[in-house]
Amino acid sequence: MSLKIDSLNEIQLASLDAMSKNNEIVLLSPTGSGKTLAFLLPVLETLRKDVSNVQVLILAPSRELALQIEQVFRSMSTGFKINSCYGGHDVYTEKRNFSEPPAVLVGTPGRITEHITKGNFETTSIHTVVFDEFDKSLEFGFHQEMSAIMSGLDGIKRRILTSATQAVEIPAFTGVASPVYLDFLGNKETLKGLSLKTVVSPDKDKLKTLFKLICQLAGEPTLVFCNHRDAVDRISKFLNDYKIPNDVFHGGLEQYDRERSLVKFRNGSCNVLIATDLAARGLDIPEIKYIVHYQLPTTEESYIHRNGRTARMNAEGTSFLVLGSEEYQPVFIQSAPDVVELPEEIELPPLPEWASLYIGKGRKDKISKMDIVGFLAKKAMLTKEEIGMIEVKDYFSYVAIKRDKIRPTLNKIKEEKIKNMKAKFEISF
Repeated sequence: MSLKIDSLNEIQLASLDAMSKNNEIVLLSPTGSGKTLAFLLPVLETLRKDVSNVQVLILAPSRELALQIEQVFRSMSTGFKINSCYGGHDVYTEKRNFSEPPAVLVGTPGRITEHITKGNFETTSIHTVVFDEFDKSLEFGFHQEMSAIMSGLDGIKRRILTSATQAVEIPAFTGVASPVYLDFLGNKETLKGLSLKTVVSPDKDKLKTLFKLICQLAGEPTLVFCNHRDAVDRISKFLNDYKIPNDVFHGGLEQYDRERSLVKFRNGSCNVLIATDLAARGLDIPEIKYIVHYQLPTTEESYIHRNGRTARMNAEGTSFLVLGSEEYQPVFIQSAPDVVELPEEIELPPLPEWASLYIGKGRKDKISKMDIVGFLAKKAMLTKEEIGMIEVKDYFSYVAIKRDKIRPTLNKIKEEKIKNMKAKFEISF
C-alpha cells in the first residue's frame, strides 16, 4: 500500500484505534483534516481477497465527494478494486463494471438505490457501511434512499458515520445504537495558519473591487464563494471581459463541466474558481492560498466550511470578506479582520503557468498516466518538466502542459494515435 504521506495525523491514528475495537463510529472532523483516509484505512483492514462481491459500501452526498473517495483509495494501491456510481455518470457503464464486482463501492444514495433495485450487484457480502458527510446527505434529501438501502442489507457488522458538524441527529435507519464518538471539531489545528481580512467596496456593486483584489493576489490559487448561481456566472463573465482566466462550479452545471473546472483548478491551468457553497465541502482541491467571500456566508457553519478550503493541515492561507457599501460583517464573525486597502492602479495577474490538454481516451480504453507521458515525450518531444498533473477518467483524460508549449504540442499530435487509437485532442479553455 502506498500512502504518499510521511505519517498519519491525530485523527487518522485515533480512527484506526477506535475502529479496531468498535463497530459503530461517528467521526466528527473539520473539512481538510484527512477524514477520508481516516475511515479508509480501518475499512481496508476488513477486506478479504477471497470474497468476489462488494464488501464495503460508502454513501456520499455528492458525485464530487464520491469521486474524491475513489481517487484516494486508488492512490493507496491496495490491490482491491473500487468503483464509484453517481448521477450524471453513464448507468450502463456502471452496470458493466459490476461484471467484476469491486471490493469497495462508493456512490450517491440515489444511484446506489437504482442499482440495488435493478439487482445489478450482490449485496449479501456487504459487512461495512460508511455514511460520509451524512449530515449533507440528509440536507440534500436522501433520507428515503438511504433508508431503503439499509433495509436491504442484512449482513452489516460495522457502521461508520462522518460529519463536519455536530448538530445532526443520527437517523434510526442507520442502525447505529451506541456509537463511539471521535470529535475533532474543537481541534483548530487545521486552521492555525488562517489569516482573516476585510476588503471594503466603495460601491454597492462589488465587481470592480473583486477584480482589483484578484489582480492584487497576483495569480495565486483563489476560490471565490457566492450564495447564488447567477452571481457565479455574472462574476465569471466580468472577469472574462478583462481576460482573467477563471472557471465556475455550481449545481446548475452538467457533471462533465463541473469535473473539467475542478481538474483545471487542481492542475494549475486556471487559478480562479468561482463557486457556490457546493465547493465548500467534499472536493479534492488542495493548495488553495486565498478564499474570497464575495457574497457573505449566511451561517457560521457555511463560513467555517468555506474557510476550511485553505490553511489545511500545516499550510497557510488567507480569507477575505468583501463588504459592499451597505453591508456589515456577520455577527457570527467575532474577530475584527484587518482591513485591506487596494491600490487605484493595478496590473493584471500573470497567466497560469500551465494549460490543459484534453485527450478523448481514458481508463476504459486501457490508457494510463505512463501511456500519456510516453506519448507526449515521443510525439511532442516534451520533457518531464513540461508535463504537469495528469488525470485519467473513464473515457477521457486531462494533462497539464506548460502554457508556452500547449499549442505546439497540439499541432504535433492532432493527427497522431495514442496506443494505436485515434483520439480527440484539444486545448481546454
